[in-house]
Amino acid sequence: MEGVLLSMAKIAAGVAVGLPLVMFLMQDRMIFFPQRLDEASRAAIASRFPQAEELFIQSADGVRLHAWRTRPAGVTRAPLVIYFGGNAEEVSWMLEQIGSAGPGAGWLLVDYRGYGASEGSPSERGLVADALDWYDHAVKLEAVDAARIVAFGRSLGSGVAVQLAAQRPVRALVLVAPFDSLVAVARRHYPYLPVGWLLRHQFDSLSLAPALSAPLLAVVAERDEIIPPEHADRLVAAWGGPTRRTLIAYATHNTIDQSPEYWRAISGFLAEVVR
Repeated sequence: MEGVLLSMAKIAAGVAVGLPLVMFLMQDRMIFFPQRLDEASRAAIASRFPQAEELFIQSADGVRLHAWRTRPAGVTRAPLVIYFGGNAEEVSWMLEQIGSAGPGAGWLLVDYRGYGASEGSPSERGLVADALDWYDHAVKLEAVDAARIVAFGRSLGSGVAVQLAAQRPVRALVLVAPFDSLVAVARRHYPYLPVGWLLRHQFDSLSLAPALSAPLLAVVAERDEIIPPEHADRLVAAWGGPTRRTLIAYATHNTIDQSPEYWRAISGFLAEVVR
């Protein structure tokens, strides 16, 4: 019996040590799901959306980054929305969607490093550094009104947008399916793991929120199974500036943009904050 108990104790100890170790080593693959865009696909998208301009910049650490830019016709100095997508998102799909946001603003759809046509491998530090590089590039672009830049982040992108707003002036933020911190979300899904110690990419938006005074629109899916609404609610409650919360009834994490209320809320907010 003592031998059996000893064996069981060894197995339990192995699981207790091994599972967190595996999670630590595999976390990049669990957080980031890069969607690449080959040259043929990129050319097809460029042909389909001739109004979209491709931009390339080089990051501070030498990574070649890609983004899609659109600008409104007949406007000499327009507001710009910088879009940061979800963790498994190739952002060119937004070229079909942004017309729903209404006229008058340009868009910069950013490919994270390792995503789309951008080189490199994703990490929290890399994504945030790249966001700052894109902002610094965008404010110098022709026809961009640097005083009317909006940071738009969806899901994982909400964490990037918040960190950008903490380090650069933005007119407002639109956050779709946002979270308070990645640690808090991970604790919900893995309550048996010490995620606070394990996570290298913490995306702690909650700690930055009280110091942010830019207006915020939070668009929340009522039935979000990945980032339940309470995570967005904590972020909104901590925000230092004016806030607006739109709850999309019956929507899940990946169906939130299918409701007519989704773009109605976003377009109405943008019309107010960048006029």
